[in-house]
Amino acid sequence: MSDFEGKVALVTGGRSGIGLACAEMLAARGAKVITAQRGPADGFETVSADFTDPTAPKTVISEVIGRAGQLDVLINNAGIMFEGTAEETPPDQWDATLMVNLTAPFLLIKYALPHLKDGGAIVNVGSIEGLGSNPRHPAYCASKAGLHGLTRAVAVDHGPDGVRCNAVAPGWIDTDLNLDFIESLGDPAAFRREIGKIHPAGRTGLPEEVGALVVFLASDGAAFITGQIYTVDGGRTAKLSLP
Repeated sequence: MSDFEGKVALVTGGRSGIGLACAEMLAARGAKVITAQRGPADGFETVSADFTDPTAPKTVISEVIGRAGQLDVLINNAGIMFEGTAEETPPDQWDATLMVNLTAPFLLIKYALPHLKDGGAIVNVGSIEGLGSNPRHPAYCASKAGLHGLTRAVAVDHGPDGVRCNAVAPGWIDTDLNLDFIESLGDPAAFRREIGKIHPAGRTGLPEEVGALVVFLASDGAAFITGQIYTVDGGRTAKLSLP
């Protein structure tokens, strides 16, 4: 398929996991893909960016326009997470989480919007933790809930400009971070069996399974879809716990 032929896509956090899956799928369908993160993404042009720096988003958008002359798709995927209750979370970790997970996407959208009008698409990578909460994730949950709200607001305000904005809310996905965590446990196989039980699908998800939805939402096939948050969690949030 070549439905992104002639289009330029920016993927933040495109070096691994969901971001890399999105970058590869967009490129396979004809897009010129530029990634933005601290290090290079193999096989793709990269803009070096530290999204804890509030000046980075404007610089990234300027660099993309300078290199490619246009921007048609923005995938806000870069994110961080710290462990700790609200009582335990230091203010600097709270600030960093909201900066990377919420403020940076806002600023990227802000500076990208003049280039996205008349047919551009934004897809934000949220989380099921923007809908519910795992233990010890107050900053992460707040940031992802905020990102979901931002998604709806941008869709409402900029729909008349020809810009669509949607989000995906992944559950447990087999990213490098999660796989390393599983392998660090005493019995990884047992953990996999147990975590599979909380998913009606019987397993955790793959980055490509999230990427497929992200790319669809960025495509012309989703031309009448905007302001929506799509859960991709193998049914986890649909399943009630036993009494």
